[in-house]
Parts: sequence; structure tokens; C-alpha cells
Amino acid sequence: MTTTIAIGLLIPLLGTLLGTMLGSALVFFMKGEMPDRVQKSLLGFASGVMVAASVWSLLIPAMEMTDAAGGWQSVIPAAVGFLLGIGFLLALDELTPHLHLGSERPEGPRSKLSRTAMLALAVTIHNLPEGMAVGVVFAGAEQGVADISLASAVAVSLGIAIQNVPEGAIISMPMRAEGNSRWRAFWLGSLSGAVEPVGGLAIILLASLLTLVLPYLLAFAAGAMFYVVVEELIPEASTGRHTNLSTIGFAIGFVLMMVLDVVMG
Repeated sequence: MTTTIAIGLLIPLLGTLLGTMLGSALVFFMKGEMPDRVQKSLLGFASGVMVAASVWSLLIPAMEMTDAAGGWQSVIPAAVGFLLGIGFLLALDELTPHLHLGSERPEGPRSKLSRTAMLALAVTIHNLPEGMAVGVVFAGAEQGVADISLASAVAVSLGIAIQNVPEGAIISMPMRAEGNSRWRAFWLGSLSGAVEPVGGLAIILLASLLTLVLPYLLAFAAGAMFYVVVEELIPEASTGRHTNLSTIGFAIGFVLMMVLDVVMG
């Protein structure tokens, strides 16, 4: 890959970070904690985008790449990669001290880290599969495999960037409510998304070495994103009041990502 192409691909990757920063910037305009109705809607929306991206942009292309094998062999890479993605995030959750959204009890090994640091660490870890998803679809587009086009890769990065806006707000607002300054809450929320362009670019730069395992990587990213949705976003969106708003948000996010992938792909 030439330096020019790498820089060109870095632009949409940085767009995902920009989405997080825009969401985190809401801490300057909103007072107190984020209204429960808004948070439920945003959590549902982010879940819908991630599920749709996982299915339409990752799992289906992964199976299409091995469709020529026929029968059960065509789904083995997607199944194995998906389970590995789930297992990878599960292992990170077990090995890393972190704090889930809306939770008061830290998880993972014992640590002297502050509550704010553990919350930021949890979000940073869970942003990793989103960066991988963007990187792996760009790698697929560059390799010219399956039905992954550059337009569909851009659609994925755009969808992830859009869902990062509410995600950034969901992180920075609780940090502000914990007593952090607005600027500190903004930067911590923004930095939680920095892992996305880094992880995505790493996969893109290694694309020429990953052709044979690309179906596994596509499914791996899908499994990792599903883990975040099932473990983190949906439980928080489904507790307390106004859970119907999270369902509506999920539907809007899913349809938006599906339309982006189909229209731009």
C-alpha cells in the first residue's frame, strides 16, 4: 500500500474519532446528567448501528468470500471468527479492571484506578472492535475480495462515526457528573475513541498479509461488536424507565446503517 493511499484511508478512520469528539463536546452545552430519555434513545441507536454493520458489512461478506466452498464449509470461517471475536472481548473484560455504563461495581481484576479511569478504560476497550471493523472492510475493499467496495467501506466508517456521537456524549456526561471539569470530561470522552483509527489503520497496513484470513477477521470484528452490544449497551438501555425509546432508537440505527450499506455499497 502506498503512503498516499494510506493517508487517504486515514481520513475516514479519523472521522470515527471526530464523531466521538463531537459527542463528548455536548458536555459544554448540557448541564448535569444526561436526561434518561435521551440516554436510552442514544444507547438503542448505537446498538442498532453496530448490529446492522456487523450483519450487513461484516458477516455477510465473510460468508460470501467462502461461498465457493459450498455447504457447511462456507460458514466455518464466519462462525469461527465470530466466536473468536466474542471470546477476545470476554477475555479483555475478565483481565482488565473496568466499569460498565450505569454500574457502580467495578469488574475484572482488583485495581487502584479511579472510577473515572475504569469507565474510560472500559469504553476504550469496547471501541477497539469498531476500529477493527472499519479497518477490515477497507482491507477487503483494497484486496478486491467478495462484494466489499470502497463505497461500502466508507458507509461502515460513516455509520460508526454517527453512532460514536451519542457514545461520546454517554461517556463525557457521566464523567462530568462525577465531578470532573468540562474540559477533562471532554478529553477523556474523546480519547476513548482514539483506539479506533489506530486499530483500523494497523489492519489496513497489514492488508496484504491478511488476505487468507480476511473472512475470519470480518467475522471477528462482528463478534466483538456483538459482544459490546449484548454485554454493555442493551442491558443499560433495557433497565429502568423509557426502555421503549431504546427500542425505537435501535430500529432507527439499524435501518440507517442498513440503508447506508446497501445504497453506498
